[in-house]
Amino acid sequence: QVQLEESGGGLVQAGGSLRLSCAASGSIFSINFMGWYRQAPGKQRELVATITSTGSTDYADSVKGRFTISRGDHWNTVYLQMNSLEPEDTAVYYCNAHINARGTYWGQGTQVTVSS
Repeated sequence: QVQLEESGGGLVQAGGSLRLSCAASGSIFSINFMGWYRQAPGKQRELVATITSTGSTDYADSVKGRFTISRGDHWNTVYLQMNSLEPEDTAVYYCNAHINARGTYWGQGTQVTVSS
């Protein structure tokens, strides 16, 4: 089991920055990769960024060049640095952890609101 808790969301003006954090606990040494997803009102949850155990990262086209995913040692914390925020980035942001042959775990989410 892995427990995830997001923090760092809030209200920011367009062009501003926020840094989201995801604190992981439990069987963190079994994690294969982690990611950030988001869900805007009336829309499906979508992938924002992922990071693997070797440090490889991947991003949605809509956030490339603006967002950066990183992690602390041993998967204890995963971050999402969000710069040049746009109103279209407004959503609930969820942290996600995947363990091969076990499944996927989700946090409760943190709200990000970008005003124009």
